[in-house]
Amino acid sequence: MVNHKLLRLSATLSFIGLVVYSVASLLHADGGPTYQATFASYAASADWAAVHLGEFVGMATLLAGLIALFFALNVSQGAPRWLGFFGAIAAGVTLALEGVVYIVDGVALKQAVDAWASAPTAEQATRFASALAIRWLEWGANSYSNIMLGLTMVLFALTIVWTARVTRPIGYLMGLSGLAFIVVGWIVGTEGFGPHAVPMDAGALFLSAWIIWLLVVAWRRKEAVEVVPA
Repeated sequence: MVNHKLLRLSATLSFIGLVVYSVASLLHADGGPTYQATFASYAASADWAAVHLGEFVGMATLLAGLIALFFALNVSQGAPRWLGFFGAIAAGVTLALEGVVYIVDGVALKQAVDAWASAPTAEQATRFASALAIRWLEWGANSYSNIMLGLTMVLFALTIVWTARVTRPIGYLMGLSGLAFIVVGWIVGTEGFGPHAVPMDAGALFLSAWIIWLLVVAWRRKEAVEVVPA
């Protein structure tokens, strides 16, 4: 049987994390058609640290919800248990990688673009090169973070579809979002930001859909979530 209290906790944490991350992302400084325009926009951002802290808190909360989902599904044996277990491990690895992303993006990149924007003309080329190198490091951290986030959701999706502890379409949506984020990670790692927009939008749509659906299922009457495994 599903542990309905933990399922509610999982769904609520995931939903809160989604909302916090989405709101913070809306406040993120816009980029530009060139690195110079993008870095100038970032340097002019007065709320950069707060926005990135909000994004990290949102992702951490969402990932905590996924870890709680492992315990909520309460699968005690067989391959589905191992799928869920490795899904929880993958969520923990993703959280660590998200920390690296926001160390690089939320702190190091901001310091680098500020230094470039305020540098005298003779030093700007060197400062720009430093900021660009940190940008590339951000690509790497972001790439692996998205791949691990995608893997986390694929593993949980397989567990849900296999066991039907919650309605299987939630698992299908979770799997689609996971695959989309894996594609995002690959594109960012090979081509950088920009070309990843379509799979990112698809992943975010599927992610929002399964989280909201899980929240509805979790907060329905107890009998509706305690489903005998198929």
